[in-house]
Amino acid sequence: MQSNMIFTYSICDPLEKEIISISKNFKGEELLQIAKNYPWMEKLNIMEQLKPEEIYYNPSLDFLNVISKSSFGLSAHFNDQQELEFSLWYRRPKKNNVFFGLFGEKEKMVVDDKWGYNLEASLIYLNDFIDGNDEKLEQLFI
Repeated sequence: MQSNMIFTYSICDPLEKEIISISKNFKGEELLQIAKNYPWMEKLNIMEQLKPEEIYYNPSLDFLNVISKSSFGLSAHFNDQQELEFSLWYRRPKKNNVFFGLFGEKEKMVVDDKWGYNLEASLIYLNDFIDGNDEKLEQLFI
């Protein structure tokens, strides 16, 4: 684990209109505990009792690498069998060809998402983000 990495995170709560930013700095190992211990099922069960217009977000945590500005998010929902499932969101700088490569490459922030992961798998990918294992994450988000 890269101990020099510093992170912050934000929370999207179904009942809160504004995203809650936690501005304190965290080390990577703390992020895994935050995600593992977050009350995912409790938040989803609360949502089940509400009308759609009363819900602002699915329960989500978004972790930001303070240095690289890359982020990795987990968003919870129930699958068709009413089991806890996650979508994963990965925001990072990516080089793109400008005008078919005629004008070189330009780096811009991109966001990709993948759906259908359980908590265990989601935590493995969060750990890859924490460790800076960008190659493995790029393979996931192809």
